[in-house]
Amino acid sequence: MQWMDSFEWRYACKKMNGQSVPQEKIDSILQAIRLAPTSMGLQPFTVLVITDLELRKKIQPVAFNQSQITDSSHLLVFAAWSSITEDKIREYVANAAHIRNTTTEALKGLSDMLTGALLHQSDEQNFNWAARQAYIALGFGLAAAAMVQVDATPMEGFQPGKLDELLELPAKGLRSVSMLALGYRDAENDWLVNLAKVRRQPEQLFIHY
Repeated sequence: MQWMDSFEWRYACKKMNGQSVPQEKIDSILQAIRLAPTSMGLQPFTVLVITDLELRKKIQPVAFNQSQITDSSHLLVFAAWSSITEDKIREYVANAAHIRNTTTEALKGLSDMLTGALLHQSDEQNFNWAARQAYIALGFGLAAAAMVQVDATPMEGFQPGKLDELLELPAKGLRSVSMLALGYRDAENDWLVNLAKVRRQPEQLFIHY
């Protein structure tokens, strides 16, 4: 499929058939998520990749019993950092220095920029900023899934506090923001599969200057 055909093909799958997605396709989706851009490159989130069916059965009630939770092949939980600390900035700068074969001293400007931009804000402000970065990665995951013909359902319909408790996210410094179910559509039982996409017309959506 060409990329535009892939985007026309995809939709928010409402009913999946339980079929497993090959690992190479999962890996490509996860790599797209990893390569997604984030503000200042910080990637202030973690993605939990959940295949364990018993765990997904426990998640389902806090996600309003949506069937994709258990009928999918993989469930991704995007969890943003609950706070941003000097240690996290230091770790990021050290990683950048390692990858780019330089020193942390040479990246002092980057460190100062991150510190000045983030550490004066409240934890809630930084969490909201981090959540927006996680959504960029979610979008890349959706696009990648479409391009390898894996059905995907982005999900906000869950109780974050209860999900966080179930997955022990507070101890990891994380708070859940969205989920992405990956699998294959149950075309015979999904009411949405054959309906036309509803989108605003280009002249309504875009303003050209």
